[in-house]
Amino acid sequence: MGSAEPEDQLAGPRAGVRLTGSATTPLVDLPGWVRLFRAPNPGPMTLTGTNSWVLGAPGQDGCVVVDPGPADEEHLAALAGERPRLTLITHDHPDHVEGLDRWRALAPDTRLHQPSRGTVDGEVLRAAGLTIEIVPTPGHTTDSTCYLVSCGDERVILTGDTVLGAGTTVVMWPDGDLGAYLASLARLRDLGAGLPVLPGHGPALADCAAAAEFYLAHRRVRLGQVRAALADGATGVDTVLARVYPDIAPEVRPAAELTVRAQLAYLRDREHNPSFEPLDTT
Repeated sequence: MGSAEPEDQLAGPRAGVRLTGSATTPLVDLPGWVRLFRAPNPGPMTLTGTNSWVLGAPGQDGCVVVDPGPADEEHLAALAGERPRLTLITHDHPDHVEGLDRWRALAPDTRLHQPSRGTVDGEVLRAAGLTIEIVPTPGHTTDSTCYLVSCGDERVILTGDTVLGAGTTVVMWPDGDLGAYLASLARLRDLGAGLPVLPGHGPALADCAAAAEFYLAHRRVRLGQVRAALADGATGVDTVLARVYPDIAPEVRPAAELTVRAQLAYLRDREHNPSFEPLDTT
């Protein structure tokens, strides 16, 4: 599940700030060893569809596939035709893994790395002439994982739904956790400027550090708005949602509600403010 909070949904008349810029600066050209196969599942939560990324060093036999995506036969068959040697999963939401059983049948020789079955921070995988470092980034979901991929002197980072190519992502409370998400964004920011982002949805971005800082700024703004809503008399999820996201589209409202619950839980648990204790975050 991808974006619940595109920028034009988030920057409503009560926001007080419109966050645009670095997070939406696209990468002009993909590296020659990277290709995008976009799944045919566009929608409010998936933007233009799930991005299945295919990577492989020049001259290598086979490739690495990241997120085979939904159970669409034509899409999965096209990916399988690239002779995958390794399959990486960023997280276990259906739009990224629904087709996994069929994928195993179409690509029986591929190794599978699935974070929900256990992962090691900093573990290095190698396939198709690439070096792949595992970077756990919990927050959107508990199992959310990024992959820092090197091909010679070039690097990219695959971010799943932790950083999207447009808008901002939902924190899928209670599986998702805002405190963990903020820490993950800080980690991505500190990887350095100029690192291209290959997201789970939307276009590739030019700069991981800038995109992560954009997301951090966005979350700081939202937390400030939630605090203000509570100080102004909001008493629960629905009233906070109405104050902070007054113009949210109906189709993404359930996801925005999960993010509000994550924000309330963060304020309650991390800031230890007793005024947040009565709030219904169940």
